[in-house]
Amino acid sequence: MKTKKIITITVTALASLLVVVSGIMKLARGEEIVTAMQKVGVGDYITVLAFMEIGFTALFIYPKTMKIGFILLTCYFSGAIATELSHGTPFNAVLPIALVWIAAFLRDPSIFLPTKEKHIAA
Repeated sequence: MKTKKIITITVTALASLLVVVSGIMKLARGEEIVTAMQKVGVGDYITVLAFMEIGFTALFIYPKTMKIGFILLTCYFSGAIATELSHGTPFNAVLPIALVWIAAFLRDPSIFLPTKEKHIAA
């Protein structure tokens, strides 16, 4: 297996695992998670947020829906970062979004870079 492919699979798996575990922890409703979520005002939405994390990650993992999963995960974690900034809590959302962006770039650089278009002569 090529080195780039191994790195791509590893980063994608790590990013996906991190987000899915976060969703599972929210579904498990541990005391620490519930307290942290209530502190930032989203305690009533823990289950919805958990399913969003897991669902968006599923879209991100599947190659045909990777781009929409990437967009949804980016929006989700951008909102999480904004919430963390406004409440002075630790930046827990920075690592997942960074890994998602790295994995997306490794899987499909055209998300970030322009592609060369082929011109068809008339």
